[in-house]
Amino acid sequence: MSEHRSTPAGEHRPVLLREILEFLDPRPGEVVVDCTLGYAGHARELLQKVGPTGRLIGIDLDAANLPAAREKLSAVSHPYSVHHGNFAGVARVIGEESLEGVDVLLADLGMSSMQVDDLSRGFSYMRDGPLDMRMDPTRGRTASELLFTSPEEELAEAFRDFGDEPMADVIAAAIVKSRSKGRLVSTWQLSNLIQQAAPVKINPHPLPGDPKPWQQKIRPVARVFQAMRILVNRELANLKELLRVLPSCLNPGGRVAIISFHSGEDRLVKAAFKESHRTGVFEQISDDPVRANYTEKNDNRRSRSAKLRWAKRSS
Repeated sequence: MSEHRSTPAGEHRPVLLREILEFLDPRPGEVVVDCTLGYAGHARELLQKVGPTGRLIGIDLDAANLPAAREKLSAVSHPYSVHHGNFAGVARVIGEESLEGVDVLLADLGMSSMQVDDLSRGFSYMRDGPLDMRMDPTRGRTASELLFTSPEEELAEAFRDFGDEPMADVIAAAIVKSRSKGRLVSTWQLSNLIQQAAPVKINPHPLPGDPKPWQQKIRPVARVFQAMRILVNRELANLKELLRVLPSCLNPGGRVAIISFHSGEDRLVKAAFKESHRTGVFEQISDDPVRANYTEKNDNRRSRSAKLRWAKRSS
């Protein structure tokens, strides 16, 4: 997994937008929930589709995203509302909006380029910053705190399960050993420790399409940073809760799409959709994940690891 870099002029391009609009098929007058509002790239297009008789509800755990999202949505001039919170609480938000269900629901589980580019958040392994990684900086323990207090076995398990890191045990042991010198407080400290604990044998002459030497070097760093972000924000636990309440949030005939960027996330979505299809709750689900085409992968690095699954609730 490679870290997303800023798009031109800092623009955050919504991933798989054409496919999202095709599969969700938002129609005039419908109610849409964007569970991961971000800077409203998807939401703006969805709001335009449902029109002045429709409605969009946006949810985001990162309060820093909300002002820019409101500005984009206000420019559309159709009804919308924005909530600061976790998508695991989507059923509560729908109830607060005095609704029994919605027609369209979207969740994009990845980070935005703005979060990566904000050095104070600690998501980037390419730039130095405080080792935080909280999507909501007002609550929960930071990555620095978790690395200093978590048992070695728990860290190794997280690196394996959330980051698919083959050197998980070695890296976890090195982190625990480093505690005698104090807490890791910066992203560069963690990045350097990982590279020293799990050095990569570089292929200086990769074939076309293979990772470049610098990408090979930072792969363990990228995997551990991904695992720590998931651990800090309890992302898989929150996704499980979203998937549990999801069917009850959709009106008959309602459509849902979830974009994941990690194999563990995709497995959870696939299993939940298949079970709801088996029991007749969903009348239709995607057989395979939808991936970005060649052009989008070239234009938007963030799309390269994106997997989209969609489902339709029974009428």
